[in-house]
Amino acid sequence: MSKFDILTKYIPLIKADNIGEWVIDKENDGTPEHPIQLPFVGYSEMVNNFIQDIYIFEQSNKDMELTRYGDILKENGLEWGTESMKKADVSNLNAQCVLALIMGAVRAERFCDGALLDYFKTGCILKWLEKLNSIK
Repeated sequence: MSKFDILTKYIPLIKADNIGEWVIDKENDGTPEHPIQLPFVGYSEMVNNFIQDIYIFEQSNKDMELTRYGDILKENGLEWGTESMKKADVSNLNAQCVLALIMGAVRAERFCDGALLDYFKTGCILKWLEKLNSIK
């Protein structure tokens, strides 16, 4: 059993899940009586559980210093940005850096709606979890 199991258990779940989708208000017309709701991503229960588990992992593994995800990425020649993170070659990254990629993706959602959806849909989260699974 690995300390990463709380996260790697999502590998088969991601493959079978729809992840989420954009919810766009098509019912309201923008009048004061019927204001249009801004678009947002409705994530699946699996994604919401994954987000919760990444924070549980961070709290339980303070030695990994995942609140420093931006600095950890920088120390490994990566930027906390979509393109840099998506293009990251994980083959030589250690567990801390792979976890920083995951944490960075989860945190990105707080600043940009749909960021996490993109990391899931492009296969990045799955790739990072599979790398984490191989580190055990």
